[in-house]
Amino acid sequence: MKIITLTTDMGVQDHYVASLKGTILSLVPDAAIVDITHAVKPFDSAGAAFILSNCYEDFPKGTIHVIGVDSEPMINFSGSEGSFPSVLLYKEQWFIGNDNGFFGAFLKEEKPDAFYRIDDVLSNKNLFKFPTKNMLIPTACRLLLGTPIEELASPFDSYKKSFQLTAVLETNLIKGNVIHIDAYGNLITNVHQSLFDRFGKDIPFTIYYRNREYHIDEISPSYNAVPSGERVALFNANGLLEIAVNRGANMSYGGAEKLFGIRTGDVVRIEFTPRGSRDTLDSLFG
Repeated sequence: MKIITLTTDMGVQDHYVASLKGTILSLVPDAAIVDITHAVKPFDSAGAAFILSNCYEDFPKGTIHVIGVDSEPMINFSGSEGSFPSVLLYKEQWFIGNDNGFFGAFLKEEKPDAFYRIDDVLSNKNLFKFPTKNMLIPTACRLLLGTPIEELASPFDSYKKSFQLTAVLETNLIKGNVIHIDAYGNLITNVHQSLFDRFGKDIPFTIYYRNREYHIDEISPSYNAVPSGERVALFNANGLLEIAVNRGANMSYGGAEKLFGIRTGDVVRIEFTPRGSRDTLDSLFG
């Protein structure tokens, strides 16, 4: 099966996504097109990397992922090193996008199997008017049809990395951030369960967010482990700490995002209180 996925910041109210799909089907009529999302915040390459990193492993080997976020190349603009249409090979899947920080944010500390810059696209200024369609999609389709990557792109030994918030481990404390808010209003943080587990089992803790009024002191196995309308903390399928309101996403409320007034980037603190450690709430906000 010839699978190509689309991750963009184009939304669905305009013609852009339909144009991408029409181009793909014109070039590869039997292509299977999968929409990852078209709701990435405009130009947010790190956000696109986060979303794709959470689902690419569910796709079969040979899948081609097109990332149409901030996809216009930048050439020697205001002293910038520039950003160029590129191709990443990683875990036997292909990722095609502009080297604007996406690839580094997606890989984190991992190494690519191979990385390339797409040849012969920057000389035609007309292609810049819709670069995802005119630069990235043709390369993806030629790969789908079996063209060797060496005929499409040249090896390159570096790529950019978008800025990403990272959870910090301190004495009896993890300081993280909300890095994504999903369609249910659930707050997904950058605190991974492996970091949480470093403190051992059965150590009392409290999760604080927004202000001292909001806190949770247990990790639940699922949303429905608490009554409807109650706050809940859990580690999601990708191992990240998530704060939610069970069945809170409805016409009246809108989930944890609206109820707690949380935004992407806001701090989440997890205070552990092993025997002999500080255990007062005021100590957290001194």
